[in-house]
Amino acid sequence: MNASLMITCLCDALYPNVGRSASRVLQRLGVAVDFPKAQTCCGQPAFNSGYQDDARQAALAMIRAFRDSEYVVSVSGSCAGMIRHNYPALFRGRPEEWEARALAAKTYEFSEFLIEVLRVESLPVSFPTRATFHNSCHTKRWLGVTDAPEKVLALVSGLQVVPLPSAQDCCGFGGTFAVKMPHISTEMVKEKVTHILATGAEVLVSLDMSCLMNIVGRLHREQGTIRPLHIAELLDEGWTSHESAQRAA
Repeated sequence: MNASLMITCLCDALYPNVGRSASRVLQRLGVAVDFPKAQTCCGQPAFNSGYQDDARQAALAMIRAFRDSEYVVSVSGSCAGMIRHNYPALFRGRPEEWEARALAAKTYEFSEFLIEVLRVESLPVSFPTRATFHNSCHTKRWLGVTDAPEKVLALVSGLQVVPLPSAQDCCGFGGTFAVKMPHISTEMVKEKVTHILATGAEVLVSLDMSCLMNIVGRLHREQGTIRPLHIAELLDEGWTSHESAQRAA
């Protein structure tokens, strides 16, 4: 099986290790991973701000970049949702519509790909710690990816996942929302951080670095010491630890 990694703007610019971790995990699972260098922004900021022509130009670049991909795996449920739901609408009635629909049909969020496509039922991953999980709004409500991340985390040996109070609540980022409504966004993330700290977790796991970036910014202001990890980073680190323990034994 072949898959192309969609890194997303945020991870490319600020959190490249997430992409490296996702690639290593996929390769360990037998997937041949490639990275189309022509990929760019998915166009979501422009789309959400009402600039559909600009969003369409970004989308065209992505369609061309992933034209020959068997599968596209994104480390952001938000960006995957943009492609799956908005690309077909952006190009409805246009010559590129069928290509937009083809890309939408083969694009998956990382944990969704593991469960729905690879059908992963076990993982040689050990991560003995107390963690809590925040699922992003776009991943859960837009993509409909609800059980996949929990199923993946349940396969990690030693990981104790503590339920997050009011887990369904938004962290307040919302992309351009945090810029347009900063005061409301701040109050939302303050409430989210209060719930996270109440779990007593050592690690906060999420599927979108945009959410983690927003939450961690507030955690630092609250003097919180919880370690943020994208789910791909947790699997990668836990896999390496398991392999090291096996060699030592």
